[in-house]
Amino acid sequence: MKKIIINGGNKLSGTINIGGAKNSAVALIPAAILSDENTTIYNVPNITDKKALINILETLNCNVTDEKDSLIIDSSKLENVYIKEDLSSKLRASYYFMGALLGKCKHVEIALPGGCNIGKSSRPINFHLKGFEQLGATITIEDDKYIIHADELKGSKIYLDFPSVGATINIMLAAVKAKGKTVIYNAAKEPEIVNIATFLNNMGAKITGAGTSEIKITGVDYLHKGIIEVIPDRIEAATYIIAGALIGDNLKINGVIEEHLESLLSKFDEMGIKYNIKDFELTISAAEKIKHTSIKSQVFPGFVTDMGQPMCVLLTQANGVSFFEETIYDNRMGHVKYLNNMGANIEVKDNTEIICGKTEYKGKKVKATDLRAGAAMVLAGLIAEGQTEISNVEHILRGYENIIEKLSNVGADIKIEE
Repeated sequence: MKKIIINGGNKLSGTINIGGAKNSAVALIPAAILSDENTTIYNVPNITDKKALINILETLNCNVTDEKDSLIIDSSKLENVYIKEDLSSKLRASYYFMGALLGKCKHVEIALPGGCNIGKSSRPINFHLKGFEQLGATITIEDDKYIIHADELKGSKIYLDFPSVGATINIMLAAVKAKGKTVIYNAAKEPEIVNIATFLNNMGAKITGAGTSEIKITGVDYLHKGIIEVIPDRIEAATYIIAGALIGDNLKINGVIEEHLESLLSKFDEMGIKYNIKDFELTISAAEKIKHTSIKSQVFPGFVTDMGQPMCVLLTQANGVSFFEETIYDNRMGHVKYLNNMGANIEVKDNTEIICGKTEYKGKKVKATDLRAGAAMVLAGLIAEGQTEISNVEHILRGYENIIEKLSNVGADIKIEE
């Protein structure tokens, strides 16, 4: 098992380049199979989730050319076979093959998806399945296997009870080749959804309204070649911006789209944390005094849940009592135990963290319980006195491209060991 070793206290100075968005890339790659020719995806992050998705593509007899930061995917000879558990369980985003294969072949068989356990009974996909049914599909569950089939997919009006990103994307994938018009009401508005819709439209799909709460899809019979560039990863950017506020010395974060991070930056303004942003580059140094605040996770454009655990580390360095309420997932407090062990003063009541600051961290042996909790452990290790050892780092490597190299290049004493 791999582990990350950090000797804390080093100032971070230099430039960190933000890679392609994990949450976008993991949907773009399955979406590529909807093309009846081939597609090219640029700025694909070098994360383990990419490798897991390529394995699924190859199982489906797709030809994949994996270049430095791009993928060329030819699905013209696709074979619609059962996606077994050893493939689907490696990441939650394997569920996007449900919508993509249903849209292309009208039939899909896939084992339960994997991913971080941060929601009730793992995160349910009932919104996805309900959407498929409204398009005309029938769903059978045999043990841990989903069988989704439609003789024909027909456009429909679909109202989401919750603006789920995954359900919004999956329904789009299934609907692009359905007969007639589909309208998704109360759709999620995240930037990643716009990225997926742009890719599909580049292939010849007819999608309007992506980025708003109402998305309209007019079905087409054929999708041709398409290209797309993965947008910068706003969660990776947020994580390194928080690192800069903690221990930066004119740290530059290159690849920042300000509109994607307004909820974070507005909180920085409220907390008295100074930064400068110009031409997609944000410069930040460690804040001398941080004001306490209250935050509630919300769907975009609110404070995104994925920023919550890294933000918790910053709140422990604020003066006074801060509150962070998690409203999206019910099992996203795995980091608290380990931060408290390192010196934080955090109490959890229901799904709210009560964070008393300012506290000092001391290096300890800790665990990454999920992807963003792992990022919190890294941030705590960077500012801790002494050495921090993080286990279960596979969670971190799923979502942060070249994190060891990027932090080492700006001065962190960090390494990965077997």
